Amino acid sequence: MHANVGDLLIIHGHVVGHGDRKAEIVEVRGPDGTPPYLVRYDDGHEQLVYPGPDSFVEPAEHQ
Repeated sequence: MHANVGDLLIIHGHVVGHGDRKAEIVEVRGPDGTPPYLVRYDDGHEQLVYPGPDSFVEPAEHQ
């Protein structure tokens, strides 16, 4: 997995009724864009994550 600051981390929900979670990557702490990532959720909560196989990175649209 490879990411840049500003990309979105999408984490698929595991429980029926719980949708996917999206978080903005605010810091990449691994070498060459690899995990762990410091992410910020829509509610402002920040968390250090090591994404699993249920996650993927959606690149930010750069102008």
